[in-house]
Amino acid sequence: QVQLVESGGGVVQAGGSLTLSCAASGRTFSRYAVGWFRQAPGKAREFVAGISWSGSSTYYTESVKGRFTISIDNAKNTVYLRMNILKPEDTAVYYCAGGATVLGQYDNWGQGTQVTVSS
Repeated sequence: QVQLVESGGGVVQAGGSLTLSCAASGRTFSRYAVGWFRQAPGKAREFVAGISWSGSSTYYTESVKGRFTISIDNAKNTVYLRMNILKPEDTAVYYCAGGATVLGQYDNWGQGTQVTVSS
């Protein structure tokens, strides 16, 4: 069983930056992918970005391309989401999740971390 723990959320002004971290533990991680999702109040959860454990494959939803960067530190078993030029519409609870492939189904979830962008 994989355990995923997010950190790094907070309150930031529009135009600012935050970096979220997702620490993974509990198994070996070959053939694994980690994705970041978010859910704003009253809205469905949406996929934000994903990365393969090797780091060779990444994917972003259109609304964050050019602003967010997903990366991985294999030595620390940690995936990062660097968020730049934040907008109020980025406000949400951000979750990391684990699955077999970047664009496949995710079946292990962290507890979430709140990101609030003030205008």
